[in-house]
Amino acid sequence: MNSASDHEVTGKIISFLRAIGLAVQAGTVAGKTIFPGIKVDQGVLCYDPAQLQHPGDLLHEAGHLAVKTAADRKLAGVDLGSDPAEEMMAIGWSYAAVLELQLPPEVVFHPAGYRGGSQSLLDNFAEGRYLAVPMLQWLGLTYDEKQAREIGAAPYPKMRTWLRPS
Repeated sequence: MNSASDHEVTGKIISFLRAIGLAVQAGTVAGKTIFPGIKVDQGVLCYDPAQLQHPGDLLHEAGHLAVKTAADRKLAGVDLGSDPAEEMMAIGWSYAAVLELQLPPEVVFHPAGYRGGSQSLLDNFAEGRYLAVPMLQWLGLTYDEKQAREIGAAPYPKMRTWLRPS
Protein backbone atom coordinates (compact mmCIF):
# COMPACT_ATOMS: atom_id res chain seq x y z
CA MET A 1 0.00 0.00 0.00
CA ASN A 2 1.25 3.37 -0.91
CA SER A 3 -0.65 5.98 1.01
CA ALA A 4 -2.62 6.86 4.10
CA SER A 5 -5.71 6.72 1.87
CA ASP A 6 -4.93 3.08 0.98
CA HIS A 7 -4.63 2.27 4.69
CA GLU A 8 -7.96 3.97 5.39
CA VAL A 9 -9.69 2.08 2.54
CA THR A 10 -8.15 -1.19 3.70
CA GLY A 11 -9.39 -0.59 7.24
CA LYS A 12 -12.90 0.17 6.01
CA ILE A 13 -12.95 -2.99 3.86
CA ILE A 14 -11.64 -5.20 6.66
CA SER A 15 -14.19 -3.83 9.14
CA PHE A 16 -16.98 -4.55 6.67
CA LEU A 17 -15.77 -8.10 5.95
CA ARG A 18 -15.53 -8.91 9.63
CA ALA A 19 -18.95 -7.38 10.29
CA ILE A 20 -20.59 -9.66 7.70
CA GLY A 21 -18.94 -12.72 9.24
CA LEU A 22 -15.80 -13.37 7.23
CA ALA A 23 -12.55 -14.14 9.01
CA VAL A 24 -9.79 -11.65 8.09
CA GLN A 25 -6.27 -11.76 9.46
CA ALA A 26 -3.20 -9.58 8.95
CA GLY A 27 0.18 -11.27 8.74
CA THR A 28 2.95 -12.32 6.43
CA VAL A 29 1.80 -13.75 3.12
CA ALA A 30 4.53 -15.89 1.58
CA GLY A 31 4.63 -17.88 -1.62
CA LYS A 32 2.76 -17.53 -4.90
CA THR A 33 -0.66 -15.89 -4.64
CA ILE A 34 -3.26 -14.67 -7.12
CA PHE A 35 -3.10 -11.12 -5.72
CA PRO A 36 0.02 -9.64 -4.11
CA GLY A 37 -0.25 -9.75 -0.33
CA ILE A 38 -3.51 -11.75 -0.22
CA LYS A 39 -4.22 -15.43 0.32
CA VAL A 40 -7.02 -17.56 1.66
CA ASP A 41 -6.18 -20.31 4.10
CA GLN A 42 -8.96 -22.59 5.35
CA GLY A 43 -11.53 -19.88 4.76
CA VAL A 44 -9.53 -17.10 6.43
CA LEU A 45 -8.75 -14.10 4.23
CA CYS A 46 -5.12 -13.31 5.07
CA TYR A 47 -3.44 -10.11 3.95
CA ASP A 48 0.03 -8.68 4.29
CA PRO A 49 -0.11 -4.87 4.65
CA ALA A 50 3.47 -4.60 3.36
CA GLN A 51 2.65 -6.46 0.12
CA LEU A 52 -0.98 -5.46 -0.51
CA GLN A 53 -1.06 -3.37 -3.69
CA HIS A 54 -4.79 -2.82 -4.21
CA PRO A 55 -7.11 -2.88 -1.17
CA GLY A 56 -10.11 -3.60 -3.41
CA ASP A 57 -8.64 -7.00 -4.25
CA LEU A 58 -9.69 -7.99 -0.72
CA LEU A 59 -13.32 -7.46 -1.74
CA HIS A 60 -12.92 -9.61 -4.84
CA GLU A 61 -11.45 -12.50 -2.86
CA ALA A 62 -14.11 -12.02 -0.20
CA GLY A 63 -16.70 -12.31 -2.97
CA HIS A 64 -15.42 -15.78 -3.75
CA LEU A 65 -15.79 -16.75 -0.10
CA ALA A 66 -19.23 -15.14 0.20
CA VAL A 67 -20.79 -17.21 -2.58
CA LYS A 68 -19.58 -20.53 -1.16
CA THR A 69 -21.55 -22.56 1.35
CA ALA A 70 -20.32 -22.19 4.93
CA ALA A 71 -18.79 -25.69 4.73
CA ASP A 72 -16.94 -24.92 1.49
CA ARG A 73 -15.87 -21.53 2.82
CA LYS A 74 -14.06 -23.23 5.71
CA LEU A 75 -12.12 -25.41 3.25
CA ALA A 76 -11.24 -22.62 0.80
CA GLY A 77 -7.57 -22.13 -0.03
CA VAL A 78 -5.29 -20.06 -2.24
CA ASP A 79 -6.89 -20.60 -5.67
CA LEU A 80 -10.50 -19.43 -5.46
CA GLY A 81 -11.07 -18.61 -9.11
CA SER A 82 -11.29 -21.87 -11.07
CA ASP A 83 -15.11 -21.88 -11.47
CA PRO A 84 -16.23 -19.31 -14.12
CA ALA A 85 -19.69 -18.90 -12.55
CA GLU A 86 -18.16 -18.27 -9.14
CA GLU A 87 -15.76 -15.76 -10.70
CA MET A 88 -18.68 -13.83 -12.21
CA MET A 89 -20.53 -13.91 -8.89
CA ALA A 90 -17.43 -12.65 -7.06
CA ILE A 91 -17.23 -9.74 -9.51
CA GLY A 92 -20.92 -8.91 -9.02
CA TRP A 93 -20.66 -9.32 -5.24
CA SER A 94 -17.58 -7.09 -5.01
CA TYR A 95 -19.30 -4.37 -7.03
CA ALA A 96 -22.24 -4.39 -4.62
CA ALA A 97 -19.84 -4.37 -1.67
CA VAL A 98 -17.81 -1.41 -2.90
CA LEU A 99 -21.02 0.57 -3.35
CA GLU A 100 -22.22 -0.47 0.13
CA LEU A 101 -18.94 0.90 1.49
CA GLN A 102 -19.48 4.13 -0.44
CA LEU A 103 -16.14 3.74 -2.17
CA PRO A 104 -15.51 4.39 -5.86
CA PRO A 105 -15.91 1.21 -7.95
CA GLU A 106 -12.36 1.80 -9.20
CA VAL A 107 -11.15 0.61 -5.80
CA VAL A 108 -12.05 -2.92 -6.91
CA PHE A 109 -11.93 -2.47 -10.68
CA HIS A 110 -8.53 -0.81 -10.91
CA PRO A 111 -6.48 -0.72 -14.15
CA ALA A 112 -4.14 -3.51 -12.98
CA GLY A 113 -7.00 -5.95 -12.47
CA TYR A 114 -9.24 -8.21 -14.49
CA ARG A 115 -6.70 -8.88 -17.24
CA GLY A 116 -7.13 -5.39 -18.64
CA GLY A 117 -10.94 -5.59 -18.56
CA SER A 118 -11.62 -3.33 -15.59
CA GLN A 119 -12.84 -0.40 -17.66
CA SER A 120 -15.27 -2.60 -19.55
CA LEU A 121 -16.70 -3.88 -16.27
CA LEU A 122 -16.96 -0.33 -14.93
CA ASP A 123 -18.74 0.81 -18.11
CA ASN A 124 -21.23 -2.07 -17.92
CA PHE A 125 -21.97 -1.50 -14.24
CA ALA A 126 -22.42 2.24 -14.85
CA GLU A 127 -25.00 1.45 -17.55
CA GLY A 128 -26.89 -0.94 -15.26
CA ARG A 129 -25.67 -4.03 -17.11
CA TYR A 130 -24.92 -6.07 -14.03
CA LEU A 131 -23.00 -9.31 -13.94
CA ALA A 132 -24.27 -12.52 -12.33
CA VAL A 133 -27.45 -11.13 -10.75
CA PRO A 134 -29.51 -14.27 -11.59
CA MET A 135 -26.88 -16.45 -9.91
CA LEU A 136 -26.60 -14.20 -6.86
CA GLN A 137 -30.41 -14.20 -6.62
CA TRP A 138 -30.53 -17.99 -6.94
CA LEU A 139 -28.13 -18.20 -3.96
CA GLY A 140 -30.44 -15.95 -1.93
CA LEU A 141 -28.06 -12.99 -1.80
CA THR A 142 -30.02 -10.37 -3.76
CA TYR A 143 -33.10 -9.68 -5.89
CA ASP A 144 -33.32 -8.78 -9.55
CA GLU A 145 -35.50 -5.79 -10.43
CA LYS A 146 -38.62 -7.85 -11.21
CA GLN A 147 -38.59 -9.87 -7.99
CA ALA A 148 -37.64 -6.82 -5.92
CA ARG A 149 -40.59 -4.88 -7.36
CA GLU A 150 -42.97 -7.78 -6.64
CA ILE A 151 -42.00 -7.98 -2.97
CA GLY A 152 -41.18 -4.33 -2.32
CA ALA A 153 -37.45 -4.85 -1.76
CA ALA A 154 -34.41 -3.05 -3.09
CA PRO A 155 -32.90 -4.71 -6.18
CA TYR A 156 -29.24 -5.45 -6.89
CA PRO A 157 -26.77 -3.82 -6.29
CA LYS A 158 -28.41 -3.82 -2.86
CA MET A 159 -27.83 -7.17 -1.21
CA ARG A 160 -30.36 -9.12 0.79
CA THR A 161 -27.57 -10.77 2.72
CA TRP A 162 -23.80 -10.85 2.22
CA LEU A 163 -23.01 -14.52 2.79
CA ARG A 164 -24.60 -17.46 1.03
CA PRO A 165 -27.10 -19.14 3.30
CA SER A 166 -26.03 -22.72 3.94
